[in-house]
Amino acid sequence: MPEVTIKIGQRPYKVNCPEGEEPQLQKARDALDAEASTLLAQVGRVPEAQMLLMSGLMLADRTLALQEQLRATEAALEQAQEAPREVSQEIKPVEKKVEVPVVPPALLESLAELSARAEAAADDLEERIAQSAD
Repeated sequence: MPEVTIKIGQRPYKVNCPEGEEPQLQKARDALDAEASTLLAQVGRVPEAQMLLMSGLMLADRTLALQEQLRATEAALEQAQEAPREVSQEIKPVEKKVEVPVVPPALLESLAELSARAEAAADDLEERIAQSAD
C-alpha cells in the first residue's frame, strides 16, 4: 500500500492508500482542503485537530444535505413514474362493435352484369359516333 503525502490547510500529512485509489484520495483531499482553507480564512490560525474536526463536520453537513436532496429527488421521480400507471389503470378500453354488411352473391352478379351492359352500350355508342363522322 503506497504512502502518499497530502496537504490539508497548508499542513502536510502522510497517509496510506490502496494501490490505484490515488485519484479518489486526491478528490477527497481537495474537498477537505477546501473546507479547511475556508475555515482558516474566516478564523485564522486554528489548532490542527480543531481544523480537521471542523472541516470534517462541514463536509459531513454538506453530505447530509446532498443525501436529503437525493432522497427528495428519488421520491419525486418515483411519484412521477407512478402517475402514468395510475392514469392507465383509470382508462378502460371502449368496446365498440363494428358490423360489416355482407353483400349477397346474387347482388354482386347483378352489378357485374349491369357493368358489362353499360360497357357494351358505351362501345356501341362510340361505334355509331365514329360511323356518322365518316
